[in-house]
Amino acid sequence: MPEEASLELTTQNPPKSINKMVIFLVVGVLLLAGIAVAVLFFIGDNAKATANSPATDIGAATVVSDVVKGKANYVGMPRPFLFNLAGANRSRLVEIKVQLMVRGDDGVTAKMHIPLIEHALLNTFSAADVQKLSTQAGKDELRQLALLNVQNTLQPITGQKVVEKVLFTGFVMQ
Repeated sequence: MPEEASLELTTQNPPKSINKMVIFLVVGVLLLAGIAVAVLFFIGDNAKATANSPATDIGAATVVSDVVKGKANYVGMPRPFLFNLAGANRSRLVEIKVQLMVRGDDGVTAKMHIPLIEHALLNTFSAADVQKLSTQAGKDELRQLALLNVQNTLQPITGQKVVEKVLFTGFVMQ
């Protein structure tokens, strides 16, 4: 009889380097998962703490009000205002450079109505008193009066107060 071949199964042991790679892979995945859980834990606690703090609520209200108001834009008058004022001893020549502070899209509205704004400002400036314009308080009063006149002039046309401030960027009186 022919010799029977032995049917023994021989199992080959995988090389040790593959075993080490599998172990390192498993340890690496577990380590990354642990780091991810820790990061989510700390970020989650921080988000809850910030959401409950009153400072954040005030900050959110400020951000919302800034969005509603819009950023400040400045609209410069195309040319300075040049006019004469009668004084006690002599006539004075005054030159005032003006810019208007508006919020958000009101800059476009203000630019559309520049001739009307110039008219209101020139009427205000020409009615000023030389003695008052010699002092800082008098210049501040003229600035406030100019703001009120511009706002009152634009209110019937636009339906809102377009200009927030009138700023003097140049003031010369000779």
